[in-house]
Amino acid sequence: MLDQMRERIRLKHYSIRTERVYCEWVKRFIRFHQYRHPQEVGAQEIEAFLTELAVARNVSASTQNQALSALLFLYKEVLSIDLSWFADVVRAKKPQRLPVVLTVEEVRSALAQLES
Repeated sequence: MLDQMRERIRLKHYSIRTERVYCEWVKRFIRFHQYRHPQEVGAQEIEAFLTELAVARNVSASTQNQALSALLFLYKEVLSIDLSWFADVVRAKKPQRLPVVLTVEEVRSALAQLES
């Protein structure tokens, strides 16, 4: 199955790095489900895997989305399985960071501390 995945990735002209990473995510997914074939696994198991990544392993949103993309590729392109049940799987969102802005008085204070 991984050979089929590599072949499909190369046909689509994905980078070699994407090929390696996607195959690694598929291996991790299969190991997580005690080596069950992905055809035997459904939406709940995929969500369980992604939740495990986010909660127990504390991976970033982009890492979780990368794993999801690898699984989407596997199911859609390699196994040719209808992805209608994937509609409920939600992509992780990066936390929004607010910029740190100093007040005018804080800037004056900081500049006053500098020596010429």
